Amino acid sequence: MSSTRSVRSMPALGAVVALAAGMLVALTPAPAHAAAGATLPFTSVEAEAATTTGSTVGPDHTQGTLASEASGRRAVRLNSGQRVEFTVPRAADAVNVAYNVPDGQSGSLDVYVNGAKLAKTLPVTSQYSYVDTGWIAGSRTHHFFANSRLLLDRNVQAGDKVAFQATGVQVTVDVADFEQAAAPATRPAGSVSVTDRGADPSGRGDSTQAFREAVSAARGGVVWIPPGEYRLTSALGGVQNVTLQGAGHWHSVVRSSRFIDQSSSAGNVHIKDFAVIGEVTERVDSQPDNFVNGSLGPNSSVSGMWLQHLKVGLWLTGNNDNLVVENNRILDTTADGLNLNGTAKGVRVRNNFLRNQGDDSLAMWSLNAPNTQSSFENNTISQPNLANGIAIYGGTDITVKDNLIADTNALGSGIAISNQKFLDPFHPLAGTITVSGNTLVRTGAMNPNWNHPMGALRVDSYDSAIEAQVRITGTTITDSPYSAFEFVSGSGRGYAARNITVDGATVTRTGTVVVQAETQGAATFRGVTATGVGSAGVYNCPYPSGSGSFTVTDGGGNSGWNSTWSDCSTWPEPGQGNPDPDPDRNLARGRPATATGSQDVYTPGRAVDGDANSYWESANHAFPQDLTVDLGSSQAVRRLVLKLPPQAVWQARTQTLSVQGSTDGSAYTTVLAARDYRFDPATGNTVTVNLPSGPGLRHLRLHVTGNTGWPAAQFSEVEAYLS
Repeated sequence: MSSTRSVRSMPALGAVVALAAGMLVALTPAPAHAAAGATLPFTSVEAEAATTTGSTVGPDHTQGTLASEASGRRAVRLNSGQRVEFTVPRAADAVNVAYNVPDGQSGSLDVYVNGAKLAKTLPVTSQYSYVDTGWIAGSRTHHFFANSRLLLDRNVQAGDKVAFQATGVQVTVDVADFEQAAAPATRPAGSVSVTDRGADPSGRGDSTQAFREAVSAARGGVVWIPPGEYRLTSALGGVQNVTLQGAGHWHSVVRSSRFIDQSSSAGNVHIKDFAVIGEVTERVDSQPDNFVNGSLGPNSSVSGMWLQHLKVGLWLTGNNDNLVVENNRILDTTADGLNLNGTAKGVRVRNNFLRNQGDDSLAMWSLNAPNTQSSFENNTISQPNLANGIAIYGGTDITVKDNLIADTNALGSGIAISNQKFLDPFHPLAGTITVSGNTLVRTGAMNPNWNHPMGALRVDSYDSAIEAQVRITGTTITDSPYSAFEFVSGSGRGYAARNITVDGATVTRTGTVVVQAETQGAATFRGVTATGVGSAGVYNCPYPSGSGSFTVTDGGGNSGWNSTWSDCSTWPEPGQGNPDPDPDRNLARGRPATATGSQDVYTPGRAVDGDANSYWESANHAFPQDLTVDLGSSQAVRRLVLKLPPQAVWQARTQTLSVQGSTDGSAYTTVLAARDYRFDPATGNTVTVNLPSGPGLRHLRLHVTGNTGWPAAQFSEVEAYLS
């Protein structure tokens, strides 16, 4: 869900990117990704890799631009009379095209096979595009693309040419999916056909009542939906102990924006092998414009479906225990593709293809009761344009495994593991959250609400600390426009993100950093290798200032990301590189600070907040006391400025202290031996401490053994400088 919500060179075959066989495969020389994602019956070819008389748009990651929502962040624009010609990558007789036309316009694309124009055309329209959700903070007009499909009525072979030509309307073509559509299935013996109950396969008449009667009559058996188009004007209810089966989603099509709407069911509902295509053109969260809204009941399944132009594919509440959702295509939804909205137990969502969602493509939201022991596995997700590819909001013992996610846009990461609750009662993350074997390509985006980026994989202690064990293994992250792994408390309240391990990740080309740590907490990294890092290995700047530190533990086997961004007052820009240190910049300001003790509200962060009127005070009557500041990376500190509040009410006093330093936060050496320092309001209550030359230090510690003015250590500011 969004963060605020009311609910290439060309070889002979052309550059083909295939979302097939569980892989993102490039037939041109390019890195192949791990075996993640769905096994798909089609092969996708990017328009920019085809031959065209049009022009290429992109690449661009800027929110609100057409290219930013395109697959690969590029597409081909055709004016009237211009064409794009694809080299067919496999035997096929059907094609689906992702496209855009200007707002308010509609038309068609002429279709050519090996130079011969077909009698059929491919309809294109802006009707389902240009969605506005003004109640979602940070959103802009989005959802620019839509999908249109066509049976070619002939077989084409690998190497054949299929061209699309604009006629009378400008069309931007993003990607074409080629497949061999299965022949229509035959009617199961003993089934109840909707046409026997009066359904109209021409799509002209209202078939709602016929479907209802067939569902009632087939209880315990099969409702057969023959080839044809059927128009339903309202949702079905009371669906239980029945199978609804079509002849295949290219042949049996239901035109309805609401297919099943029910709060409970006895279960054993099996829905398969037909298309449900709606007419949802806007997102209205108060309306159940979903394929399934509510419950299918326990031990149900949804498979082989084509779901398109709906608000949500499946919005699941109530009892859906042991539901299996597999081998489906979910396209062009104005909100989520699927949302397990609490109480789900043992749900398996696997081997699905999702494209062009207006919110999270796949989400689990533990509202009212936790989702438990459920998983998203081997799904391929492309172009969610206002949130995350996969989002887990709370829940217990959840698995996100072997998914392929590409091209996220505003307000979204590839994968988000989050305690953002949206509403109460919410059930935070608990047990073990397993995030394993996922491949993330061009994921992560600029968040306009935060005015800083979201990483490809985000762990977010938004409304409460992460108490679950978060296990992230075998992740492949490629071409993230910003960071790879982000740890944040997205509400800005500084809840801890902890109990996190990251094992065996491969990071290739990040715009900024590998680790973006913005809240207190800790994570251990093992076997994380990075190449092509844009700015620095680690951005470690917890917020709010003084809330605590984020500990990055090197568990061994890491390489390519050992540097730390040096300036928490600025954000790294993609490819910027780490800036040279400013000798006049206070290295300690805003850095994580800890202490052996604190008195009341006078916490360590007050000593590095840039405000000389606030202060840290240690536990009273308990010398010695330590204040430690993590500078984020090793720094050749040569001067400290120590302050107390400048007001005259602070009487002069002497504090006895030594300065210690460490490179790893565990082994400390004495940088400057103990001596007395006089703080006097007559001279600003400020002391300068010059440090000797020597090796750099990352962790700066003041070890205080006495204070003549109060039985505790006290500092309002600890400032560290290079000169």
